[in-house]
Amino acid sequence: MSVLDTEAAVTSAAPDAPRRRRPLPGSLLVGGLIVMVVLGMALLSFVWTPHDPTLVNPAVRLQEPSTEYWFGTDKFGRDVFSQILMGSRTTLFVGFVAVGVAAVVGVPLGIVAGMAPRWFGELLMRGNDLLLAFPALLLAIMFAAVYGAGTLVAMVAIGIASIPHYARLIRGGTLQVMKTEYVTAARAAGRGPFSIGLRHVLPNVSSLVIVQASVGFAIAVLAEAALSFLGFGTPPPTPSWGRMLQESQEMLSIAPRLAVFPGIAIAVAVLGFNLLGDGLRDRFDPKLEDRR
Repeated sequence: MSVLDTEAAVTSAAPDAPRRRRPLPGSLLVGGLIVMVVLGMALLSFVWTPHDPTLVNPAVRLQEPSTEYWFGTDKFGRDVFSQILMGSRTTLFVGFVAVGVAAVVGVPLGIVAGMAPRWFGELLMRGNDLLLAFPALLLAIMFAAVYGAGTLVAMVAIGIASIPHYARLIRGGTLQVMKTEYVTAARAAGRGPFSIGLRHVLPNVSSLVIVQASVGFAIAVLAEAALSFLGFGTPPPTPSWGRMLQESQEMLSIAPRLAVFPGIAIAVAVLGFNLLGDGLRDRFDPKLEDRR
């Protein structure tokens, strides 16, 4: 086969062959709707909240839900609904930072481990397993002890702890792509590893990255809530759903709604991102088409 014929084979053997269209999974629609609601709440909080969520007003502390205070007020007299709205910003910020750190490092690492010689790939994965041995929350607490408690510090730590999950997943996808005929044709055409990884491997593992990122969002939301509950996450006065739960502990017998509203917000957000991840997996996984 000549070089020209090989180049033609690379072009004709495109990885995105047309597939029979399938209906959108219900989990994708429901999860996408919930995520859009959370995103809408965060955007709305930039332009409007019923009250200042950080304003302490002892004169109206522990007010029951009313037309003026939709979710009532907390023990400091702050509007709970306004805090829920602004807390959604923290939720999205947490997800973007943690998922961004994990994906930016984990995806190239997984591709390199899958394309490199076997011994080098195994060496990278063993180092990856060492990082996987550190629990995410423990790593975040260590970072907070060294650099101080804060949303950014906690989420960078969560992102670093999530790198091994991306690396292992992308390495598996890369190994499958490297066995395909169009990669063999690209090698025969003289294309280097960087070109193959960028033009053939990365587009074919992008669906794995998207699914893992949506699940990573849910993990990051839970991690931030746990860290804020323990006092290592978002510092006051910035509203945070996790810290709202922590502050409501001593008021459970008097005003249990102070724990109910942020708890529901966390549960719904995590459910939305998990459903979105399941729906994306069902949508992008061609093996599921044969089961229908």
